[in-house]
Amino acid sequence: MRVGRIPYINCYPVYGAIDRGLVTLEATLVDGTPSELNGLIASGRLDMSVVSAVEYARDSERYLLLPDLAISCDGPVRSVMLFSRHPAEDLDGRKVIVSRSSMTSAALLELLFENVWRCAPRFVPGDAELSDVRRFDREEHDARLVIGDAALLLGAEASDAPRYPHVYDLGAMWKAWTGLPFVFAVWVALRSTPVKAALDVHAALIESRDWGLAHLGELARQASAYSGVAEPRCLEYLTGLDYGLSYPHLAGLTTFFGRLVERGRVPNGTLAFLPAA
Repeated sequence: MRVGRIPYINCYPVYGAIDRGLVTLEATLVDGTPSELNGLIASGRLDMSVVSAVEYARDSERYLLLPDLAISCDGPVRSVMLFSRHPAEDLDGRKVIVSRSSMTSAALLELLFENVWRCAPRFVPGDAELSDVRRFDREEHDARLVIGDAALLLGAEASDAPRYPHVYDLGAMWKAWTGLPFVFAVWVALRSTPVKAALDVHAALIESRDWGLAHLGELARQASAYSGVAEPRCLEYLTGLDYGLSYPHLAGLTTFFGRLVERGRVPNGTLAFLPAA
């Protein structure tokens, strides 16, 4: 069994107990950005993985969702941010660099420009890893979508010396627009994965997730040491995320998928879950 893991801070609560040897996972962990893991599982090189929500919608007949496991927010997410030198509604035709690392964040940004800010920027693919944060000003651009740990670090710096006077949290913008939570990532298994093996991995992930949610202070210290973001900010970030997949989260997820289907960006499909043991 090969299981994908995003090595960002937002996955610490799910994998923390596994990394510490407190929960046994009978599988090999494979690290990668969301887009890298999307490609690996789509090509059959992973059996199970956390993936961008859009990857599930793109090929739902290939995957089964793992119940009660996702990365979502019900308001600010703090790690999916648009940093802009102009108000968002004034970015029509202007250059917006979009992180290649997350299909879901890019799709959400496009929906917000179409429906909330009502303008059409010129989107240009780019990178936004933690090591790139201090190089952003070298590229000519009017705004930049930044995700993950890099967004946390850039957001912390912006509060002290703003390079971007206009900062938009995409989780908060979705909540204001729809009134619903937003699901950025889900865990899936290939439908070809043996059910017993998939259930065992799912149970280990849930057990590790539950440990992580009970030890967010410890994980925030680890996150701060890794990223350079202040520990209180890391703790605020982790406590603001939700790692379940309840009815309200599913409502937000299906609303997002429905809007993408309307625009022909993903095929129409249904949600299908790994069967219970």
